[in-house]
Amino acid sequence: MSETASLQPAIQNETFQHLLRDLEITGYIPSANAQALLAVDARYIKDLKINFGNVLNNTQYLNRKEALLLALAVSVNEKSELLRASLAGLAKQAGASDVEIAEIVACTSLMNTNNVFYRFRHFMQKDFYSNQPAGIKMSIMVNPALGKEFFELVSLVVSSINGCEMCVSSHEKSVLQHNSSESRIFEAVKLGAVIKGLLTVLS
Repeated sequence: MSETASLQPAIQNETFQHLLRDLEITGYIPSANAQALLAVDARYIKDLKINFGNVLNNTQYLNRKEALLLALAVSVNEKSELLRASLAGLAKQAGASDVEIAEIVACTSLMNTNNVFYRFRHFMQKDFYSNQPAGIKMSIMVNPALGKEFFELVSLVVSSINGCEMCVSSHEKSVLQHNSSESRIFEAVKLGAVIKGLLTVLS
């Protein structure tokens, strides 16, 4: 019996099966959103697979390990255990260490903390809140195992997903200060957007 034949019987769409195979996900039980697409053999499934393949395999400014680690950060941010496990495994195959994967989790957690805090400051625009010391410990940012530029890039992608304007602006500036490029930033944020869209269907 082939790998795809062993998937959940409800999944008859070959493109969707190939997407799951690329993610090395087995035994997937379709979510309600996935079922809605699969029930009508929706054309969007092909778009989803193409977009996912492009941001992971056809990048100019990100290598495969970096792309997978960024995708992992999105899955952690969106609390998808299904995709987190898949992407962590794929990232390890691409050369990521346990320390780097742990740092992706730590970075995503820190950005969730900062995004809430600095989004509040930005919304309120009151001197009292702006002048209070944040008091948020961020020593992990000083000498990250991922490297300062990539740590800042991950921070930027997560902050973009969480919608914190102050954090996005700050991390975009920091990434560029570490000899990166706007093209690399664009590619990373697009990757984050595609993974977010993928999670909308899978979860």
